[in-house]
Amino acid sequence: MTETAKTHVILLSCGSFNPVTKGHIHMFEKAREYLHKTGRFIVIGGIISPVHDSYGKPGLVPSRHRLTMCQLAVQSSDWIRVDPWECYQDTWQTTCSVLEHHRDLMKRVTGCILSNVNTPSTTPVIGQPQNQTPPIYQNHSNMNHKPTAIKVWGKVSESLGKICCVRPHMERFTFVDENANLGTAMRYEEIELRILLLCGSDLLESFCIPGLWKDSDMEVIVGDFGIVVVPRDGADTERIMNHSSVLRKYKDNIIVVKDAVSHPMSIVSSTKSRLALQHGDGHVVDYLNQPVIDYILQSQLYINASG
Repeated sequence: MTETAKTHVILLSCGSFNPVTKGHIHMFEKAREYLHKTGRFIVIGGIISPVHDSYGKPGLVPSRHRLTMCQLAVQSSDWIRVDPWECYQDTWQTTCSVLEHHRDLMKRVTGCILSNVNTPSTTPVIGQPQNQTPPIYQNHSNMNHKPTAIKVWGKVSESLGKICCVRPHMERFTFVDENANLGTAMRYEEIELRILLLCGSDLLESFCIPGLWKDSDMEVIVGDFGIVVVPRDGADTERIMNHSSVLRKYKDNIIVVKDAVSHPMSIVSSTKSRLALQHGDGHVVDYLNQPVIDYILQSQLYINASG
């Protein structure tokens, strides 16, 4: 399968990230590796979206700290970025609304027609340019210089960074819609682009808890977008999916990352990290990146049981 024939994917992970751990970053890396091995996908980017302060989870530190820690955790990554949109809203946002926001934002920034998992696009996903300026990747002497996946994400991330990696003024979002120009950049490349929710098996299992999720939201999350699950050790994802009618209905839209060898990062959690910090446990270096630890100590976070 050629690169342009593969589905290009952006992995989006929502959560508290209280704090962000090596396990969170490992989840992104394992998911990308697995999707690439299938031969059907190219992961061009990853997005970490920390939850709003009003989520109400006990011990949740303010979003300004969680955003900073996430930025420190991915500062050496060339494909994962942190998005503050969810934190900057007036109130808590559902996972469904966060996915829809990023889908709509990608449309505005790139000119993309994003396909969903049920109705893959039969037309070019990247829209044709709205003006006649020369395509920025066009080279008349060598038409093989098409944009690669990393170029696509780099260009998209550059544009998104200008409006998402600092606290944005809302009028800037409407400005993007009128000036989206990456269609020009992609004139010679037709790709299918999808945003998939990346999660652990614990979030998948939460779909089975009666009343926790709206059925309509689950239909959109699993039915329209799709999920990539990186299980923790011992998690029986097949059993979990069979306990939910929605998960059974859209089972083909759930990609479970299979790994024959257990990895120590699969058991790392924010809870373990907070406990290690509270007890002065030296194993915290196994759970958190050093810049994150340094920031936590400097800011005096997670010193006691209340966060």
